[in-house]
This record gives sequence, C-alpha cells and structure tokens, in this order.
Amino acid sequence: MEFETLIINGDVVTETGIRQVDIGINNGQISALLARGSSATASEVIDAAGALVIPGAIDIHFHCRAPAYPQRGDFATETRAAAAGGVTTIFEMPISKPCCATGDIFRSRKALGEADSYINFALYGAPGLLDRKEIMDMTNEGAIGFKIFMTGAPAGRNDEFEGLCLPEVPELYQAMKLVAETGLVCAVHAENNQLLEWHTAQMMAAKRNDVAAHGESRPPHVEALAVATLLTLNHTAGMRLHIAHMTSKETLDVFRQFKQAGAKASAETCPQYLFFTEADMERVGPYAKINPPLRQPEDVAALWGGLADGTLMAVTTDHSPFTVEEKERARTDIWRTPPGAPGVEELVLGMMDAALRGRLSIEKAVRLISTNGAKRFGIYPQKGAIAVGTDADIVIYDPQATTTIDTNKLFSKAKDCDKLYEGMTFQGKVNRTIVNGTTVFVDGEVIGKRGGGKFIRPDASRVQEL
Repeated sequence: MEFETLIINGDVVTETGIRQVDIGINNGQISALLARGSSATASEVIDAAGALVIPGAIDIHFHCRAPAYPQRGDFATETRAAAAGGVTTIFEMPISKPCCATGDIFRSRKALGEADSYINFALYGAPGLLDRKEIMDMTNEGAIGFKIFMTGAPAGRNDEFEGLCLPEVPELYQAMKLVAETGLVCAVHAENNQLLEWHTAQMMAAKRNDVAAHGESRPPHVEALAVATLLTLNHTAGMRLHIAHMTSKETLDVFRQFKQAGAKASAETCPQYLFFTEADMERVGPYAKINPPLRQPEDVAALWGGLADGTLMAVTTDHSPFTVEEKERARTDIWRTPPGAPGVEELVLGMMDAALRGRLSIEKAVRLISTNGAKRFGIYPQKGAIAVGTDADIVIYDPQATTTIDTNKLFSKAKDCDKLYEGMTFQGKVNRTIVNGTTVFVDGEVIGKRGGGKFIRPDASRVQEL
C-alpha cells in the first residue's frame, strides 16, 4: 500500500484505547490503521517511536477578535500559537468590531479566517438581535453554534457586544427559543447581571480598586444563579445549551442537580480554573483578571471531580489576547484593565501533564480536549478522533520530554501577557502538529501556510448530548 504520509511506531490514542498501529494518510484523511511493521510505503514517513499520537485538540472557546484589534492578535498570529500548542481546530467567539451578529458580518469574518488561519477554524454567531432571518442566515453559512452573555456589555465596547449581551431575562428567553430552531449548540457566559452590578457597586462604594476586588465582585453565587436560570428557562425553550467556563463548586452542584433531574445541557471548564486560584491573581496581578474569576482550592478540587464523573464534558481555553499596556492599566485600578488571558499554547500540555501524572487517563484527557467537543458541536467523526475516514488532524506528543513555558518562545501576539503559565514545567512536549494531513508545526517551528486552515461547519443532526 502506498500513502502520501505514514506515521509509524507511535502509541496511537484511539477511542478504543492506546494501540500500536501505524497511520496511513491520503488526501488529508486517515486512510488506514495498519499493523506495526507493515509493508506500506509513503512519500513522507514520520517516525513517532516513543511518542503518543493523539487527535489534534479542538479549542471550543477561543478569542482573537479579528479584525478588531490587530495589536492584540489576529487569525494568523493566534492560530500559529494554536498550532504550536497542538490545537488543530479553534471555535472563534463572535466578539469583534462589529459583533458577529448578522449574516454579512459572519461572511466577512469567515473570509478573513480563510485567508489568515494556519489551522482549521469555526465561527460562532451572536443571536441577541433577536432577528430570526439573521440567525438562520448565520446558520446556513455554517455557524458552529451561537454565543450569549448574560451580562451587559463592558463600558465603551458596545459595538463589540451588540447582539451578544442579553442581561434581561425576557430577551434571553426569546433568543434561546430562536436558537433552538437551528438545532445548534448555544454557549452561554453565565453570570447574573443584577447581582454582578450590585456586588460591583459595593466594591466601588468601599473605594476598592485593588486586585482582589475583582474576584469579590463576582462571587460563585453570581455564576450559580445564572446557571439555574438558564436551565429553568431551557426546560421550555429547548435549546441545545452549553455552559461556558464553569468555575465553582457551587455552580457545579447546581448544574449536577439539574442534570440528575433530566435537564439536557453540557458544560466546560478551562485550564486556568483547574491549575490556578485567587492566590495566583495576587501573584501576577491584572494578568490573571478573567471573567468569571479564579476561585479557591476547594473549587479547583470540585472541578476535577466534575471532569472525573462526566458532569463537565470539555476543557477549553477561553484564549483572550490583550496587550501589556492594556493589562498594566490595572496597577492602580483593577477596574481599568480588560478581562482575559492567553492560554491556547498550554491546553494540550496542561491536560496531558495531568494524565501523565495519573490525575486522569490519557484517553480521558483526549476526550476532554478533542473528541467530546467534536461530538457536542456536530463535527464528529470528521474531527476529534483517530480512525479510518477521519480528517488527519494529529499531534505527536513526547511523554518523556518536559516543556517549561518561556514567553520568549511562545507564538501568541499576547505572549508577554501569559504570566499565569510563565515558568511552569509540564511533563511532555508537542513535537509535531498535523492539520488535514499536512505538518504545520514541528520541532519548535511553525512551517504551515497562512490560509492553510479550513472553515469547519457542523451537522446539526450529529450534535450529541453529553
């Protein structure tokens, strides 16, 4: 048998376990899984001896905001970073200037992504204009799903969030019913706006502008109440609901209770909530300001428990690049800096490190960063697995090496803001990232082509409940 590419001698992580097989690739897809040492030949032979061969990660919660703020990052810079981190597909959120809330804006962003992305990408739409025609237009154009914020737009950024923020329950419910008609998943940033505004006002009245004030303005019950509201509304709205970046034990307990009572919804968390706490915000200051905020050690433990028992179905980054100048505004006033931090280059490292250290199985880690996201959003089995007929999105991961985060060696344009992870050492190393059968990153260098990634559209009939 002759292939374009042959990956040999690796330990291949499939849905049925880790297998000692070789992978034959033709036309960007996996054509065969072969017995090790077969007589197959190929134009390119990649020796993965001693390495794990895993499906490329799918980052289902990602921001580059292109074309709004090129100084922060764009589709080119941030997908290069993703490739270096072993991420082969990103789902880009609709925050931009203007917000991706109409079919025309969606088409414009899609064209930009096709021109600039080094890896595969998908786009969320914003349904908050409550316009069925625009929602269906974005659906027909291939939206991976929709996104809603339950909070108001940040001051001075209304155009970036127009059609995205629905802090009032009646409008939220209307949007949920409209999205339900599409059959696609809707990810929701769940924080109760009234409580958030009240807590923030309390901080302001006390003249609190220190780093800790941010977390105190968004305590866990702000998130938990929002999740309870969503799950209650969705009982009749019938939307395919997905809770974004869950952070706390209190919220997880509420979500678990609803799920046990029969509610259909899924939820994710992020590495920053699994590896860091409020103490790290004190350590790196405004560079750890994110929404919802970092929590306490007991919340971290609860989230790992939620991953273990399947309550949480995915780990994703909420990668959010900003500039050092923007982050440094908060040195005297935490309210002045925007929330968000980069993290796409640490997703695979963090979860594979946890697996190699025995916190979860390697197969479970792969499901959390790749397979489950593909299944939930309707792009499986095209993406998210290593099997005959799937796209050849593959990462070769060396479990014996270590990786220490050096911001000088990162690829994100926001690398100097990556203070949370700076200096951390992970077990393992991303040796090679393959997208649609083509190597885009190898041995520390991005060698892929700008515009080489493909736009990924879902199949609503394949969306799975997880």
